[in-house]
Amino acid sequence: MQELLKKVEELKIVPVVVLEDAKDALPLGQALIDGGLPVAEVTFRTAAAADSIKAMSEAFPEMLVGAGTVVNVEQCKQAIECGAKFIVTPGYSEEVTTYCCENNIPILPGVCTPTELMMVVNHGLPVAKFFPAAQFGGLKTIKALAAPFPQMRFMPTGGVSEANILEYLAEPKIIAAGGSWMVKGDLVKAGKFDEIKAMTKSAVDLVKNA
Repeated sequence: MQELLKKVEELKIVPVVVLEDAKDALPLGQALIDGGLPVAEVTFRTAAAADSIKAMSEAFPEMLVGAGTVVNVEQCKQAIECGAKFIVTPGYSEEVTTYCCENNIPILPGVCTPTELMMVVNHGLPVAKFFPAAQFGGLKTIKALAAPFPQMRFMPTGGVSEANILEYLAEPKIIAAGGSWMVKGDLVKAGKFDEIKAMTKSAVDLVKNA
């Protein structure tokens, strides 16, 4: 878990990927790598998620491929079998979190309330996903949540963009931010992977130069 979190903190951005067709997994993965961001949270919002994770993990072993929007243990098992290196949940799931902790699977559980955060703390986890960040008060809420839980850090996702990511990353309690602006679904569907590469590089340069 610590090794994964160190890598995530170095990269600063975790692209949140929705793939409708697994054939797009490899060119998308290559675009992210070429753009300087070898990491992806492939979400289980579509039927292509598992195959996409498998294809990306096998083709790019150096890439940090994780599974997002994992809502039950069955999806979790499927994701790990396909090569996912970490699990992200949209909200807090006791079942999924317990399974991951018992099986040494890195997980970033989703939270947006103190009650959910207490459950994450009780599992001894050091980082939680804060989602949906924009709709639940963004950085102000994260700071408020962090006050009674000084050991916790956060990965805000939802409404994060080039316009506000530096504000998030300036806060020490933020380990990285999840975003989808460089991997928009319409660009993937249109096969505009050169554009995705360029937007990824722009995002990487932005956070590196901050």
